[in-house]
Amino acid sequence: MTNYKHLFIILSSMFLAFFVQANTDKDEIISIMTAQETAWNKGQLEQYMAGYWQSEKLKFVGKNGIKYGWQATLDNYKLSYPTKEAMGQLKFEILSVETTEKTAFVLGKWTLYKETQDVSGFYTLLWKKIDDQWKIIIDHSS
Repeated sequence: MTNYKHLFIILSSMFLAFFVQANTDKDEIISIMTAQETAWNKGQLEQYMAGYWQSEKLKFVGKNGIKYGWQATLDNYKLSYPTKEAMGQLKFEILSVETTEKTAFVLGKWTLYKETQDVSGFYTLLWKKIDDQWKIIIDHSS
């Protein structure tokens, strides 16, 4: 009977450690997205892009197809939103965050509040833990 108690304690501890790590990862991802919102709303596109993997392998999927690369994504944002006024005020609504040890999947809604007309859509983000930091490696926004 004692062996079962030890096994139960070990398994319970492992589950608790996994649960705590999953919540820590989720909180870290939410924190990054909050920082992205703040940067966008200040008109700071480079700081907004800090949440993305700075690689030519980054994929951004939008209504016009797939853009490859961090710089191409930044350039596209600059072209689409040339001024702070054009950028409006961004608000993310996170609907779900699912994490594993090295990847995360985030589903949500975005809204840009603009003087002329608000626009909104949905996003799916694939995150990967790279050098112990969470980075968006695929963004599908529409």
